[in-house]
Amino acid sequence: MKKIIGGILIVFILAIIGYTIYGIYKENTIKDYQEKQENIQNNNIENNRDEELKIEQPKDLELVKKEYKGYKVAAKLKIKKLDIDTYVLEEYTKPAMEIAVAKYFGPNANEVGNYCIAGHNYIRKNMFSKLGTLEVGDMFTLTDNYHGETNYIIYDKYKAKPTQTKALSQKTNGEKQVTLITCSDYSKKRIIIKAKEKLSL
Repeated sequence: MKKIIGGILIVFILAIIGYTIYGIYKENTIKDYQEKQENIQNNNIENNRDEELKIEQPKDLELVKKEYKGYKVAAKLKIKKLDIDTYVLEEYTKPAMEIAVAKYFGPNANEVGNYCIAGHNYIRKNMFSKLGTLEVGDMFTLTDNYHGETNYIIYDKYKAKPTQTKALSQKTNGEKQVTLITCSDYSKKRIIIKAKEKLSL
């Protein structure tokens, strides 16, 4: 009888020890799983942050001078037909307009939308005195430090009164467009040159 009771006690003790060991193993397994999940989540968060930083950090292709005569430069405009190679200033003010042409309205350079550039018709190499001689089909380039150089082809040309603002519309059907503007007819009208990105075939 004592042997039976002793055997039962041994089995009971072994069962308790086994259960305890299993509990410790299970707890460690759960902890390992939780740690792995936390590591995965932390890695995902870090990766997402890295991706966000990649998106937020602007490119700097260093193609265009960032400043010209004290004014921030937005882009560089080249119109080969008119022998124009000029900076497009970010600031549209009377003093800036005496220096070069400037961004008048729209998105950043070479982005989807209608990027409008205004300039005086002064007889200078970096101004728009010969803008009216451009024709439909002529081309020019606009270069910035984020997108690089983009080619544009002129698809429309007309004159408008200063109060007519249709040329500034941002409805471009997802295209990158540029509008060049200067005075005409003793400032009574504006010459409007409309161009869109020339996609390579």
